Amino acid sequence: MRDHSSVNGEIELTILMPCLNEARTLETCIRKATRYLEESAVSGEVLVADNGSTDGSREIALRGGARLIEVVDRGYGAAVIAGSREARGKFIIMGDSDDSYDFLRLDPFLASLRGGNELVMGNRFLGGIKLGAMPWKNRWIGNPGITMIGRLFFGATIGDFNCGLRGFTREAFGRMDLRARGMELASEMVMKATVLGMRVAEVPTVLLPDGRGKPPHMRPWRDGWRNLRIMLVYSPRWLFFYPGLAALLVGGALFIRLLLGSWRIGRINLDVDTLPFAAAFILIGFQSILFWVYSQVFAATEGFQPDHALPRWLARSFSLERSLAIGMGFFAIGFAGGLFALVSWAHHSFGLMDVERLLRIADPSALAMTLGVQIVLSSFFLSLLLMRKD
Repeated sequence: MRDHSSVNGEIELTILMPCLNEARTLETCIRKATRYLEESAVSGEVLVADNGSTDGSREIALRGGARLIEVVDRGYGAAVIAGSREARGKFIIMGDSDDSYDFLRLDPFLASLRGGNELVMGNRFLGGIKLGAMPWKNRWIGNPGITMIGRLFFGATIGDFNCGLRGFTREAFGRMDLRARGMELASEMVMKATVLGMRVAEVPTVLLPDGRGKPPHMRPWRDGWRNLRIMLVYSPRWLFFYPGLAALLVGGALFIRLLLGSWRIGRINLDVDTLPFAAAFILIGFQSILFWVYSQVFAATEGFQPDHALPRWLARSFSLERSLAIGMGFFAIGFAGGLFALVSWAHHSFGLMDVERLLRIADPSALAMTLGVQIVLSSFFLSLLLMRKD
């Protein structure tokens, strides 16, 4: 193993290469990375995080002078995380070991890191994508789609979420506390850096056709879904709050309108038979918003996201007793209404109330009872989430 250390023994840069059966290209990548360190007079090391290669890649890494670590957990993300933990450099620049990125052209990344940026992303759409380097569905659908969603959900300014060539500080890696084990780590890194308010920049990067001579490890549809899934998980607003609010507003408006009487829309006549569906929308929306509250509180108390105003407000003003009183109040009102409807139904033959008017009492009563139970149970669960650890 060779490293290019400074006089005082400190290493400035680790060039990290996650690897799984890249015997055809790994030696070229290591040679380019080593040459970059030598020609740029950068104190650094080349680190290969091998993810279970069986084609001699590990022997090639050692023979080429790289430092090798063997990663037991399978997955691209697992290799990146393990390699970053073992990195000795102040800065880490990671890139695929399939020769699709030129390790001789790392100056823009290193300059940006030295300038104070904590995550520096390559942008293949700015730097250029060579013919045959990226499948059309990735270039025109997958990558732009994931990037657009990431920018919308998290307010990120990055134009290429999935670029495999990127640099970050070792301190930033520790703060991001990355969890993804697959290809979705690429998106998780950008999301975490943005949410944590890190200094993020991007530089143009050229993507070359890889030299592996075999299908890539990435599976477009599977990995695309995993990227979307992790974005939804890390964005409770879009997963829970916005859909829940929409369902609550639509269901509430429809419910109130139908309580006032039937509603004809063209040839369609909505009446009391539609009330249960409107109530279902209200309940779905209310439950979805509660899940948003749970996720925000959990993420803040467990350190997955920066402290949020909602958990602070709940911790300051949330009262289990008050919420229980509200929930039991809803339940009592609903129970009283349901009891009145039941008694009226029993006397319906005496002309006390017609069926439609009766249902306009029974349906809101059932809804109030259900909401009351939800509020009571949610109050206990929130009080558990808001408990401080000793």
